[in-house]
Amino acid sequence: MRAGAVMPSVGGRRGGPPPDIPRTRQERSAMTRSEATAILAVSVVFSLHGVYGCGPPEPAREGDTTAFLGATLFDGTGSPPVEDAVVVVRAGRIAAVGVAGRVAVPEGARVVDLGGLFLTPGLINAHGHVGGTLGLESGHYTRENLLRQLRLYARYGVTTVVSLGGDEPGGIRLRDEQDATSLDRSRLFVAGAVVIGDTPAAAVEMVDANAAMGVDFIKIRVDDNLGTTPKMSPDVARAVIGRAHELELPVAAHLFYLEDARTLLREGVDFIVHSVRDRSVDADLAALLIENDVCYSPTLTREVSTFVYEGRPSFFDDPFFLAAAEPAVLEQLEDAGRQADTRASPSARAYKAALATATRNLGVLSDAGVSIAMGTDTGPPGRFQGYFEHVELALMAEAGMTPMEILIAATGDAARCIGRSDIGTIEPGRWADMIVLRRNPLEGIDRLRSIESVWIAGNRVADAVTVVP
Repeated sequence: MRAGAVMPSVGGRRGGPPPDIPRTRQERSAMTRSEATAILAVSVVFSLHGVYGCGPPEPAREGDTTAFLGATLFDGTGSPPVEDAVVVVRAGRIAAVGVAGRVAVPEGARVVDLGGLFLTPGLINAHGHVGGTLGLESGHYTRENLLRQLRLYARYGVTTVVSLGGDEPGGIRLRDEQDATSLDRSRLFVAGAVVIGDTPAAAVEMVDANAAMGVDFIKIRVDDNLGTTPKMSPDVARAVIGRAHELELPVAAHLFYLEDARTLLREGVDFIVHSVRDRSVDADLAALLIENDVCYSPTLTREVSTFVYEGRPSFFDDPFFLAAAEPAVLEQLEDAGRQADTRASPSARAYKAALATATRNLGVLSDAGVSIAMGTDTGPPGRFQGYFEHVELALMAEAGMTPMEILIAATGDAARCIGRSDIGTIEPGRWADMIVLRRNPLEGIDRLRSIESVWIAGNRVADAVTVVP
């Protein structure tokens, strides 16, 4: 995101600024393990001072504080993993983090023994859609359906979702309820209605209506659906970006074409929320993204969903998928007529080719140092919330990203890309949204499927998908 422009600022811990932690790929790769250990040691001292003040910690009331002990910790910043970690959670937020023996467990704290396990921040989906779909039907935006879907995301370790379009006041109300220590479902941020309009005035009117509703983002769609519909004109997009920035709202752009990405970046767009899919990206686009501090969310599973039901997908036999799948929905997707229609669809064939282009482009941009934010476009029919996020992680690996790069893109960098300083990493002051894993995610990103438990605001999600891969 463009620093200091429209996104909320990141920082603000008690006691002054924390030690600098390398954020870019180049900084992380240049950092030695000994340097990282020194940063961690200083961070632990700062955490204890910043959270507890200069004196010893206050005794916690019974049940008010939880200490997670013994895990190997990946904190979401890109620092090397910390073995035998201690994470102290108080009132739903991280109070202290560090190595056993350097962080005191407060008297009376509930202890969760994670010996032999691995701990990461909860995953952030920077581009989804929440509330509208029931089965394979749209038009079911209700509080009940919103909660059902947010709990489904949580079951798979996706603890935050940015819903970029189709959002109504009910979603705003749920967002406003989530800064609570009792939270046990995924966090939600919203964009309201996707802004359209044939004229700048009409589009700006939609921006104002969304802002009045209290949205977190403004979403525009600059796409012609493979040449079948009109595309938002540059003057309309410019007017939307200008008005949104006046209102201090970031603008997320759906797009398809390389030239549209260039144009929107020069106009000041804040977030690219689909891959460039028409042709190969180049150094100019990477430079524009980096110079403007704009993040890129690839949503590769969006392309998958357009053609994968031309036959029976292999994941229909995956226990990790079946743990939350609805048999009636699978039966509909296996209908022979539906599958034949998909095989015959020119758009399905075009999007299958676009997936290959998008995958290559993700690898190029990631290697160039562009900030990547995991996103999937899940929520519309056939795009399975929770499970498809893990499919996206696997596709990011196919693009050439390392497990650490993918993990950061789905946690710390995703939080920064959506302008949140209270989630995404396991650091003092953040909400205690975390995943406990049985296997080491740096050995392969598929290890993020080895969920032992999911925690949101320090509360264990009761029905997390814990199928052993």
